[in-house]
Amino acid sequence: MTMPRSGTGKPHMREQISACITACDEEQNIRRCLESVKWCDEIVVVDSLSADRTVEICREYTDRVYQHEWRGYIGQKNLIRSLARYPWVLFVDADEEVSPELRDEILAQFAAGTGPYVGFQFPRMVYYLGRWIRHGEWYPDIKLRLFRKELGHSEGQEPHDRVAVKGPVKTLKAPLHHFTYGGIWEHLETMNRYSTITAREKHRLGEPFRWRDLFFRPAWRFLKSYFLKGGMLDGPPGLVIALITTFGVYMKYSKLWELQHKNGASTIRKDGPA
Repeated sequence: MTMPRSGTGKPHMREQISACITACDEEQNIRRCLESVKWCDEIVVVDSLSADRTVEICREYTDRVYQHEWRGYIGQKNLIRSLARYPWVLFVDADEEVSPELRDEILAQFAAGTGPYVGFQFPRMVYYLGRWIRHGEWYPDIKLRLFRKELGHSEGQEPHDRVAVKGPVKTLKAPLHHFTYGGIWEHLETMNRYSTITAREKHRLGEPFRWRDLFFRPAWRFLKSYFLKGGMLDGPPGLVIALITTFGVYMKYSKLWELQHKNGASTIRKDGPA
């Protein structure tokens, strides 16, 4: 693959940052995302073969736009990390936006020097059903997204990727904005897709199905999300989030049972160490 070159030619008084955006069929969100990272020293986009105008819009902002088949949430992040040219990487998804407050906090931190830190994490705030969600399991959803390229990488269990770094991390205060779902139906579709991915990954890793997980984990998740973490304080959207999250947990373990049932009941355990 021939890599196009780009650059502003401007002198930099701070360490340089590559904004890395993964996208697929995100023409409704991508411009907002790109606008929010124009202050970075370069923008790199890896698109998973979009069928809409995502790539066209991205090329208005950067010539470092690549198309690559989907490698999974973890694989795609490690791919785009490898394409970044600068020492610091900022991961942003196409449906996210670096808030002006977070931008200013990052720039102030880098102007003063990054010191011993190899990564910076910050809360992610979701806009859902007409309001910002400020409680429950969705906030504060702390994400480590800004890190030294050579000291960090993506890992985790599909579909939940996370950045792991070798060194100290500082927590910033300002939020990353997340425009996650257009409505309840899209939320349900995503939970259905995620539960399938998670069940398949658990099955691949040989994790056994347990009936207690199916019976008790959904109930515990609702209790934690709605009551213990204050989801009730977000009004009707908070209740919707807690219920759909509970449904997602139920579907995850139901699909794990289905996968193992198809491969023989001998893989199914009624109980055992968690």
